[in-house]
Amino acid sequence: MSFKPAFTLALATVLWLGGCATQVPPMPEGEEPSVAPEAREIERGQASWYGEPFHGRRTASGEIFNMNELTAAHKTLPFGTLVRVRNQVTGQEVAVRINDRGPHVRGRVIDLSRAAAERIGLIPLGVAPIVLLRD
Repeated sequence: MSFKPAFTLALATVLWLGGCATQVPPMPEGEEPSVAPEAREIERGQASWYGEPFHGRRTASGEIFNMNELTAAHKTLPFGTLVRVRNQVTGQEVAVRINDRGPHVRGRVIDLSRAAAERIGLIPLGVAPIVLLRD
């Protein structure tokens, strides 16, 4: 196989795969995610948060990360999934929308945006045990 047909095939494959990517639109300005009160537990573990160094960068879903929105990173939940996070130390809860992949630290199940972390008292703790709930 010569170089030109191989290059053309590789380029066509990349373009085709890129067209298969889906992007979930962000929540409308000022609207907050919500999860039904009777949501079921799906996971327990440690939560952390991320903010300033990532603010304004593109997330794995393709949207721009805004640390002031109620969003989160999870390793496997589909982008756009709404979940409620309950801090087991403070008892506070927040509903967030999954828009990124992570956390990239062993033993953690979710990374919250700064705004979401503030809602459940996670900022001073840095890391806390949580329960993840979903409809």
